[in-house]
Amino acid sequence: MQRIVVFMIISALSFTLLNVLVKNLNHFNVYQIVFFRAIGSLLFTFPLLLKSKINILGNRRILLFTRAVFGFTAMTLFFSSLKYLTMGSAVAIRYMAPIFATIFATFMLNENIKKQQWLYFGIAFSGILILKGFDANVGNTGLLYVTISAIFTGMVFILIRKIGNQDHPLVVVNYFMCISAILGGILMYQHWITPKNIEWILLLGLGVFGYYGQYYMTKAFQKSEINKVAPLKYIEAIFTILIGSVWLDEIYTLYNLLGILLILTGLTLNTLLTRK
Repeated sequence: MQRIVVFMIISALSFTLLNVLVKNLNHFNVYQIVFFRAIGSLLFTFPLLLKSKINILGNRRILLFTRAVFGFTAMTLFFSSLKYLTMGSAVAIRYMAPIFATIFATFMLNENIKKQQWLYFGIAFSGILILKGFDANVGNTGLLYVTISAIFTGMVFILIRKIGNQDHPLVVVNYFMCISAILGGILMYQHWITPKNIEWILLLGLGVFGYYGQYYMTKAFQKSEINKVAPLKYIEAIFTILIGSVWLDEIYTLYNLLGILLILTGLTLNTLLTRK
């Protein structure tokens, strides 16, 4: 469990930095952002797969392809929501994903969820409601995008769990990035904007942070049950507050802090229960 927590901390920090870059590049079309996010990660995955002599096509190919398409959809919708919502709002609302994953897991994976866990998820979710209930910047368009993204992300968690250890995490990530690069490249064609100066570095940086975030999240979900790992995504809230305050000048009120406290309380209680 300690290794899984470390994996999720690295993943959460990487995804937070990725979101900061996306927010600062929101004048580009979302498909162009997705394309560079994918290309940057492929620069890591392909060489590592070849060096390690891992079968690039994998074993669970249908599941790998489905996971990649669902992941592309979730990522595109989430990046789109960042054009309408503040980073903190979008990330917090996306926290519904583990809740969807937990519900899906009860039907698709036959995983057992204790009654106390539902209570702890409720505590965490109430914190999200408080965070968002007092944010006037949450519009209908952005809310719709990020909610659908959360649903698809929940399904991604399930598919990663079903793939399990039958495929290397690099294969899972590589499928996701290949499909995203292909679809993003096709869809961005008519909306291409030529990057200027440092924008090239920022766009390629999407792939660096995205790779580490995706890789360590995949390792965590492959090594434990979803209902133990998914709530750890809430760690990203801490990084979002710290980095958002420093880099994006975001301001957090007492209601924001109360909501975050409830999220962390639910997370802590659930972690203690599952470890017990």
